Amino acid sequence: MEALQKIIESVWNDRELLKSIEVQQAIRQVIEYLDKGKIRVSEPLNIGHWKVNDWIKKAILLYFPISENKRISAGDLAFFDKIPTKTEFEQLGVRAVPTAIARYGSHIESGAILMPSYVNIGAYVGSGSMIDTWATVGSCAQIGRNVHIAGGVGVGGVLEPPQAQPNIIEDNCFIGSRCIIVEGTIIEQEAVLGANVVITASTHIIDVTQSEPIYYKGRVPARSVVIPGSYTKKYPAGEYQVPCALIIGQRKESTDKKVSLNNALRDFNIGQ
Repeated sequence: MEALQKIIESVWNDRELLKSIEVQQAIRQVIEYLDKGKIRVSEPLNIGHWKVNDWIKKAILLYFPISENKRISAGDLAFFDKIPTKTEFEQLGVRAVPTAIARYGSHIESGAILMPSYVNIGAYVGSGSMIDTWATVGSCAQIGRNVHIAGGVGVGGVLEPPQAQPNIIEDNCFIGSRCIIVEGTIIEQEAVLGANVVITASTHIIDVTQSEPIYYKGRVPARSVVIPGSYTKKYPAGEYQVPCALIIGQRKESTDKKVSLNNALRDFNIGQ
């Protein structure tokens, strides 16, 4: 890996090296390792803390200029792109419903389920996780094990700058329908997000369970139960409501990790 990293760093600083066959082979080797799960764009250190391997993101970005657009077939479906789609789901041990698309260079662990959804290059989806209908997992996003990404969820891609943290959803989380997770945010283990929660790097994530609010940005603490909210902000033209995310409690020990979102929210008298 050290040899590959050295080559990637060299060509990143001198694009003329892309003409070298050896360099192109090294870039393709990195993407193959990503595809097989031998390396990851970001690796967990402990809950809420991850290490970004920026040289791998550089390899992804360098993979595009050395690849050519061509016809890509997946059964009866045909595409025209630089990066092929995965097709050997049976060998991977992945259940893939028709029109589920995972690009080469993403890694889907055995036991994951892909409904009609999209997983981009560099992403990682753990075993036991479901990517539900019309959900998208963007470039380099890291999805843990036993996570349910509900219908229409958008987990954004973060490719540039290479040192930027991707969006991360840790193990045993439940992300409700139409949620948006973008700008390198972290959803820590066992968190539950209700429908339509938007988490960006600047979103106010407010714990309202105590006598005084506690504010977070860029991360949802482990086991938090979160719903959409708003707060009042003053502007020159007057006062307006700005979206935020409200932590209304903690996931209960009595609640199974794979419980439905409805049941998790019902613990706090919130309807889905």
